[in-house]
Amino acid sequence: MKKSLRQMLVVSSVVASTLGMSATAGAALPFFGDDKKQEVPSLAPMLEEAMPAVVSISVEGTQTATRQVPEMFRYFFGGPQEQVQERPFKGLGSGVIIDSEKGYVVTNNHVVENADEITVKLSDGREFKAKKLGADEQSDIALLKIEAEKLTALPVSDSDEMRVGDYVVAIGNPFGLSQTVTSGIISAMGRSGLNIGGYEDYIQTDAAINRGNSGGALVNLRGELVGINTAIFGPNGGNVGIGFAIPSNMMKNLVDQIAEFGEVRRGLLGITGNDVDAGLAKAMGVSANRGAFVREVTPESAAEKGGLKAGDIITEVNGRGLHSFREMAAKIASMGAGAEVDLTIIRDGEEKTVNVVLDDAADSKVTAATIHPALEGATLVNGKDEAGNDGVKVSEIERNTPAARIGLQPEDVIIGVNRQRVTTVAEFREKLDDSGENVIALNVRRGTATIYLVIR
Repeated sequence: MKKSLRQMLVVSSVVASTLGMSATAGAALPFFGDDKKQEVPSLAPMLEEAMPAVVSISVEGTQTATRQVPEMFRYFFGGPQEQVQERPFKGLGSGVIIDSEKGYVVTNNHVVENADEITVKLSDGREFKAKKLGADEQSDIALLKIEAEKLTALPVSDSDEMRVGDYVVAIGNPFGLSQTVTSGIISAMGRSGLNIGGYEDYIQTDAAINRGNSGGALVNLRGELVGINTAIFGPNGGNVGIGFAIPSNMMKNLVDQIAEFGEVRRGLLGITGNDVDAGLAKAMGVSANRGAFVREVTPESAAEKGGLKAGDIITEVNGRGLHSFREMAAKIASMGAGAEVDLTIIRDGEEKTVNVVLDDAADSKVTAATIHPALEGATLVNGKDEAGNDGVKVSEIERNTPAARIGLQPEDVIIGVNRQRVTTVAEFREKLDDSGENVIALNVRRGTATIYLVIR
């Protein structure tokens, strides 16, 4: 299970302090009581409909850990450089039924990662073994399937319609306490740059966050799913009132791909860039103070074919405003290869819209010299190491080139830059651009061995 920021979530706050206060998205707080003088706000009618769709998930499996064998033991006794140890584990989490007929249950990838056995327990006490249809580590989403009848599913709402200040309710299983409900508001939208996952576009809520709620439901006052509770900020893994949920729109895009293909076929735009701030806006002579600045457009990419140019500022994706470059990258990546996207941009002080058809990130092949001079001679593609972990694969390498001289070999899989995980060519480029270091250490998987190569 993931540590640190990847913890389990619930939402806790006061729903309303006065009677009759209006609620989110046009819904008013429901009232309960026979005597009007005794009427008090109540979420009970909505929760009675929604709670059966939230399940408890228990997992069992085996984790594989490797450790370096001290050199003196290798010298005297021989043997491999690494020892592999397998340790059994158990874990608890939450999930949400999104399709009652097909038995689809959504949860976080980190809840079921490495699990050999997954058990889903319903609110009525029934238990079922679940099959994992697929998962996406970078967005922390997994799709399970159970064979069961008389299931209740949560309707999925348009998370882009949510606003800061809207009331939300979290349902989950903190510390194994099934069907726990807490409430709060949306504190922010489009949160990114938190280093929680590879693609970040989170709903922030003033959640009371505890272990066991990962994968649970964040719902509006109509009982519609607006997010999958995922992560927290907390120095000791506990609640400090800052929690994060994956928006329902992002979840649905990813789940639809997993259901159809068994995997996420991530969309690729083909640009590099950074956030727009006041300084950049002034330098570019534009009024926009947030969005995604296009620093470079990859030749023959979806971006170039759609008409994007270096210097453009992307302010909206499909009519929805952007806060940052990372938010845009997360939205694009979740849409899937072949998706058509309308991008609102500012170019030379004028606003216009361009339409792009996303490429398939899995098919991207990059000449490494365009990423860093020291990598000249290598060709990189998105790939996997022998253990099945995503990374940047060296598909080709020319002899007597800078890339060959630093030690890269064909079939090497780069999985980290300066101890920061990378899983795609786009992430690799971004980490190198952001490193600002004179010395860069590449974490490389070569067969079953892990090595480091240094760029100076």
